[in-house]
Amino acid sequence: MTKVTRMHHVGVPVSNLERSVKWYEEVLGIIGSGVDIVGDNPALGALMEVEDPSMHATFVLAGNNVLLELIKYDRPESKPFTGHNSDVGMIHLCFEVDDLDATYRELRDRGVHINADIVELQPTEGMDPGALIGTKLLYVRDPDGIQLELVELPK
Repeated sequence: MTKVTRMHHVGVPVSNLERSVKWYEEVLGIIGSGVDIVGDNPALGALMEVEDPSMHATFVLAGNNVLLELIKYDRPESKPFTGHNSDVGMIHLCFEVDDLDATYRELRDRGVHINADIVELQPTEGMDPGALIGTKLLYVRDPDGIQLELVELPK
């Protein structure tokens, strides 16, 4: 049986690499790693099952342990993001923050798309969040409309 030792990175295709790197750095405080990749290789196409890809990517460090790879495909032409959290295979990125109320105000003031007000998990009929009681959640969208979750864990 294969045993994964750790998560290395999460890759996210974007429509404009420079804009996305700037947004993640300025809005979420995620720092670029300085590792950039240019890929224009038929072997990559076979590996990823993408016909004749050409791409540019850069890694940014989310917190102190997860790399986020932002990828801009020059070829093939990318389609706009249209996924919903309920779609099979749809993933979302969740970032932990210390003060979600302050984060909410800052993001609102910056004009970041916020899906809805902060939700704080409480026991309700039919649902017991157990140890997550008091966890605060917020969903926002990046410049490509990709949903991101922000979470403040109970103290």
